[in-house]
Amino acid sequence: MTSMNVTCLNSCSIYTSEWDTAMNKLYTYFYLIIFIPGLLSNTLALWVLCRFISKKTKAIIFMINLTIADLAHVLSLPLRIHYYIQGQWPFGSVLCLLCFYLKYLNMYASIAFLVCISIQRCAFLMRPFQAKQWKSRYDVCISLAVWMVVGLGCSPFILMRKTSGNGTECFKDLPMQKLDFRLAISMMAAAELFGFIGPLVVIIFCTCLIVNSLRKRIQKEQSTGNTRKALRMVRVCTGVFLFCFAPYHINFLFYLMVTQCIITNCEVSRAIKQFHPISLCMASLNCCLNPLIYYFLTTEFKQQLASQGSSVLRGRLMSTESTSSYRE
Repeated sequence: MTSMNVTCLNSCSIYTSEWDTAMNKLYTYFYLIIFIPGLLSNTLALWVLCRFISKKTKAIIFMINLTIADLAHVLSLPLRIHYYIQGQWPFGSVLCLLCFYLKYLNMYASIAFLVCISIQRCAFLMRPFQAKQWKSRYDVCISLAVWMVVGLGCSPFILMRKTSGNGTECFKDLPMQKLDFRLAISMMAAAELFGFIGPLVVIIFCTCLIVNSLRKRIQKEQSTGNTRKALRMVRVCTGVFLFCFAPYHINFLFYLMVTQCIITNCEVSRAIKQFHPISLCMASLNCCLNPLIYYFLTTEFKQQLASQGSSVLRGRLMSTESTSSYRE
């Protein structure tokens, strides 16, 4: 790093002990809030979705993989909470990098599977005859390919970090490897293009196709429940995508410009740096929002929950009646 860059970063620095304490509290409280809902909702979703794995036209396999990605991140949250409370990492550098890696793996795997869900619902709506010939193993193969591509694509996030000498620092406190400016720009551009802009274009395109199809069918008075459900599915995918991932990816471009001293205005630099952890928290929120897709937009999911709830209620009523008759 040149002396000019060092001067630029130091003159607009916000990293004080007060700022560090505030960030630790932000991460701690946020992860505590989303841990229990994320764990319960995704565990329940995984159990219910696995019961309908044969529903090949409902994107069930993609939803299962999306749930697995969310659970992987949720299960790492207790270690993150421990670090931000205690201020030290006692679990070794390998586990530190693994937890760090899982956050970005969850983010980009979620993006990829939201795209897969949107494409499949749109394609099956446009060509229903092909949906009948579609095999579940095709979804399995696509899912395996997604995991391989996303897994390799997220590897630079840990390769660019280096563990501290004493091994007590992790996550936001990990120092960044020094990279050539052109290489850093190329990597970030690729991440933005393939991890955000491309998926966003695909999801919006699917939404537009389904909206046009719905309008045509309404005009012909041929609108069906499947058409409206597909539209709701893609719209919710778009909403979750934009709310969770757009703030991070938009801000990260400016964050990179700040670190490279392309943006030198101190007020703007501080605002960008301060919003960076907030955008990361918003990205983590997807592990709680994704189950809403399964519950509100998958008929079988709601039916299964309703049947399980009614069976439990019947069991309790029968138990109460038997106990009352015994007492009488």
